[in-house]
Amino acid sequence: MKMIDTHAHLDGEEFNEDLSEVVERALKAGVNKVCLPAINLSSVTTIEAVCRRYPDFAYPMIGLHPEEVKEDWEEVLAVMRGKLLENLTNTTDRTFKYIAVGEVGLDFYWSKTYRQEQLSAFEEQVKWSVETRLPLSIHCRKAQNEMVHILKRYAKELPGGVFHCFTGNEKEAAELLNFERFVLGIGGVLTFKKSHLPEVLPQIPIERIVLETDSPYMAPVPMRGKRNESAYVRYILQKMAECYDISEEEVARITTANALRIFNI
Repeated sequence: MKMIDTHAHLDGEEFNEDLSEVVERALKAGVNKVCLPAINLSSVTTIEAVCRRYPDFAYPMIGLHPEEVKEDWEEVLAVMRGKLLENLTNTTDRTFKYIAVGEVGLDFYWSKTYRQEQLSAFEEQVKWSVETRLPLSIHCRKAQNEMVHILKRYAKELPGGVFHCFTGNEKEAAELLNFERFVLGIGGVLTFKKSHLPEVLPQIPIERIVLETDSPYMAPVPMRGKRNESAYVRYILQKMAECYDISEEEVARITTANALRIFNI
């Protein structure tokens, strides 16, 4: 049974001491591919190091996380765009290729100080997706209306992507899935006692779902409160099989196929 963790920050300092053991546990659990989103310029470097250390296991994305958007967002995106285009046109090194533009999006949960900057930075990176035909990995918190408004401008041109860490209701899911080539990323929240996702999920076609951990954050039950890691995706899969009333093997097969289709890996 093979699984793909479509969103994990394995380049974070939380894994500095035991990354090799984390990767070994993931492989042992059946997780044979992990997608690593960038959040800022420094993470672009750390992600590359991890992906070169574990080729055919760790796959890189590039993007500016909304909480990292500051006054210098244009300069940061200029550097990232240069790295992205250089990577895509590099024919001598095929071992390190970006698979998506991410983690990008909007987050007005903690602060709206850089609201306009976030909106502009997100739209710019949406344009990268259209230009490069790379999918988007989208983070959205307390900003779905604004996010949808921007995406609708490019709906016919977008190659697809993942709405990362979906925790919304059936109506919100339906609005997002109107973007036909997109799927919802489901993580540890599914297993939380007070989560409403177990009731929402059966209303969503499983062909529009991918698995993710968002490691090292939001560890699923029974690991809640601990550092999350890619091996724990199996707990999300187990709960998902219960929600859809199908076998774990079927959930693994379908969600893996979904991830391979979206990220073209």
